Amino acid sequence: MSKKILRTPIKDEDLEDLRAGDVVYLTGHIVTCRDVAHRRLIEQKRELPVDLAGGAIFHAGPIVRKLAEGKYEMVSIGPTTSTRMEKFEKEFIAQTGVKLIVGKGGMGPLTEAGCREHKAVHAIFPGGCAVVAATQVEEIERAEWLDLGMPETLWVNRVKEFGPLIISIDTQGNNLIEKNKAEFNAKKASIVA
Repeated sequence: MSKKILRTPIKDEDLEDLRAGDVVYLTGHIVTCRDVAHRRLIEQKRELPVDLAGGAIFHAGPIVRKLAEGKYEMVSIGPTTSTRMEKFEKEFIAQTGVKLIVGKGGMGPLTEAGCREHKAVHAIFPGGCAVVAATQVEEIERAEWLDLGMPETLWVNRVKEFGPLIISIDTQGNNLIEKNKAEFNAKKASIVA
């Protein structure tokens, strides 16, 4: 099996053969985007300072080192819990045209619907690998909304083979985490007995 690498800008056809459980990597750009950025767009109706059409976001709160001349270096970039963005994600996908959402853990029915309707996917980045992930960031190209503080700033990162990323929700709305929960819960009663 060949290594599947998504490249930004991501097109619908790049995602149509992916299924929940597949492993992919990302080359191009990924923007860190957490709770406050989602709230600013959805609740406060503020335009994002970054074009995410065909792009990728990372639910992450990185540790960044400031260098000379307005440059930054990624020290650590671990995923944050994606379910915190669940109530915003369907509308966020619709408004921005984002194609790849990366985070920790699964997401729910609103994100499933958003991925299905707008041909996007959610992927899980393995927890505990934040320092390794930082080595896959070639450069932080921009920082937007610095007023939000380091974890909530929109860090625009150029990455090469960023991953592994496990597809948890595919473009058909299949949800790996929910499927696994149902299977495990079905087995639980007999195991406990």
